[in-house]
Amino acid sequence: MSLPAPPSASTEPSDPAQTPPADARTAASAPSVDTTADTPTSATDATASSPPPDTAAKPPPPPRPRASMPLLVLAMLAIGYTLWAAQELLLPVLLAAFFALVGNPILRLLGKFYVPRVLGALIVLAGGLAVAGALTVQLAEPAGEWVRQVPREMKQIGPKLRQMTKPLQDANRAAQNFARAAGGESTSKPVQVVKTELNDPYRSLTATPKYIAQALAVVLLTFFFMVYGESLQRNAIALLPSQRKKVVTIDILHSIEREISRYVLTISLINTGLGLALAGALYALGVPVQEALLWGTMAAILNFAPFVGPLIGMAVMLLMGLVAFDELWPSLLPVGLYLLLHTIESQAVTPIVLGRRMRLSPLVLILALMFFGWLWGIIGLLLAVPMLVCVKLVLARIEGLEGWSKLLE
Repeated sequence: MSLPAPPSASTEPSDPAQTPPADARTAASAPSVDTTADTPTSATDATASSPPPDTAAKPPPPPRPRASMPLLVLAMLAIGYTLWAAQELLLPVLLAAFFALVGNPILRLLGKFYVPRVLGALIVLAGGLAVAGALTVQLAEPAGEWVRQVPREMKQIGPKLRQMTKPLQDANRAAQNFARAAGGESTSKPVQVVKTELNDPYRSLTATPKYIAQALAVVLLTFFFMVYGESLQRNAIALLPSQRKKVVTIDILHSIEREISRYVLTISLINTGLGLALAGALYALGVPVQEALLWGTMAAILNFAPFVGPLIGMAVMLLMGLVAFDELWPSLLPVGLYLLLHTIESQAVTPIVLGRRMRLSPLVLILALMFFGWLWGIIGLLLAVPMLVCVKLVLARIEGLEGWSKLLE
């Protein structure tokens, strides 16, 4: 006995091709339910996509603490006092490091010809000492003669100086008399007390060995810096924690070495040209050759200290003109020529050759010269500009401090 067919059986299509599969019919007829949370794979994906609760709720790092202004002032005063108190130790080290920094490019050039670094350092150091010794021997005789001549010629300079400053002295004397008369004071000259100071000869005797020891220390330190400075630098960079800091430090050190060497070489050539030009001009005025070379060398050395060196050079040229020439106006020609050559060098030659990259603000430069000259004397004047250039190069390559580098321009 056959059972009756279900009512839906008569409505199905007879063509099997048009008949959907059973699982498709079941999926179509079943209500849409989100089963993502019920499957193990979807649960794993959800767990992987969502961050851990401890990392998601990690608080931002606290702000970097800043020191107070009084603490910064005290730290700067402590650093300045330390630099002044330890100058006998620091100055030979700084001079040796500066000379080694200048000589490193020559050592690398010699290394390309398979010259050992120790032998190259000896060659560079011996060459520098030979040039300095030859220059000293050539200029020692005219310098000594001029020093012996100055006290004798000062008696002749007195009338010239009085003639030049007579209008100023008369005006000053009249103003003082008028002020005393207006105040009811006597116009007679007050009694002046002159203090004399006896020079201790033993002080110079004890100071000479110390200067010789410092010069030998500079020579030895320069040699050791050139030989072992590169390996010391490499080992110090290896102590840095991250690769990025190592790369930045290496870039800064190479940039300082390249730019300082270029700066010193360029300035040395410019100052040598200035000295030769001044020596030629003085020789044309009738000054002997060796004495003209002496003043040219002096002008070249003083020009390493901007602003301060040329002022000293002008005073020396004025004194030399008053000693060398009898008449008043010819005695002003040396200082006039020196001022003209220095103006051409400082306003045209040096800015064109060095360009904007090595430009420094005149105000910052004067402040640096005043500070380091007060701190370390003549050596501070010579080291002020290279140290300021190093600071500018370091600030220009540290992220976030580029504005301070532009402040020095």
